[in-house]
Amino acid sequence: MSTDAHDSAAPSPVGTNEPFPPPTRRTFIAAGTAVGGGVMVAGVIGGSSVLAADEADSSEPAPTSRVSLTVNGTRRTVTVDNRTSLLDLLREHLGLTGSKKGCNAGACGACTVLVDGRRQNACLILAVRLEGARVTTIEGLADGDRLHPLQQAFIEEDAFQCGYCTPGQIMSGVGCLQEGHTGSPEEIREWMSGNICRCGCYVKIVRAVQQTADRK
Repeated sequence: MSTDAHDSAAPSPVGTNEPFPPPTRRTFIAAGTAVGGGVMVAGVIGGSSVLAADEADSSEPAPTSRVSLTVNGTRRTVTVDNRTSLLDLLREHLGLTGSKKGCNAGACGACTVLVDGRRQNACLILAVRLEGARVTTIEGLADGDRLHPLQQAFIEEDAFQCGYCTPGQIMSGVGCLQEGHTGSPEEIREWMSGNICRCGCYVKIVRAVQQTADRK
C-alpha cells in the first residue's frame, strides 16, 4: 500500500506522454515572484533613460507672456505663465483676494468678476487673453468708504452667512443690474442661477438685488 502511494506521487519521467501534476500554491507563488522581479529589474534598467528625459523636460521653464490690463481703474502689466487664469492673476500676482476660488471649474460662481462690463468666471479665463481688458473685482466696487448700493443692500438684508460666496454673488448681482435682468424675483433667480450659496441665503440675495434695482 505504501509503495503504491509513493509511486503515484512521483513526477512523471521526462519524455513520457503522462501529464505533469498541477502546480501547488507554493510553486505558483515562487514562480510569480521570480517573473515579477525580473520584469521590475528590466523596467528599472530600461526605464532609466526615460526618467532622465522626463527630468530634463521638467527643468525647462514654462512659456510666459506679458499682459497689460486695467484692474479696478488701475493699469497693471505683469508677466505670467501662459496657463495662469485670471483668478490666479488677481489673487497670486495682484493680491486681490476678494474673488474666491471655489470649484475652480466655473460651476459655483465664487470667482465672478466683470470683464469689460460683463460677468465672467475668472477661473475659466486665461489671463494672457485679456490684453487691454478692463476688469472689475469686488475690491473695485466701493468708492472709498462709500459702499456700492448692492453691497449696502446685502448688509441691510443680511444676505450672507459664511460670506465665502458673497463677493461672487455681489458681482453677479451688479452684472444683472447693468444688464437689466432685474424685472422680477424670478428673473433675478434665473440670471444668477450660476452662483451657488451653500448656506442657502438665496431669498435674501434676491431681495437685496431687487431692492437695489428699485432704488435706481
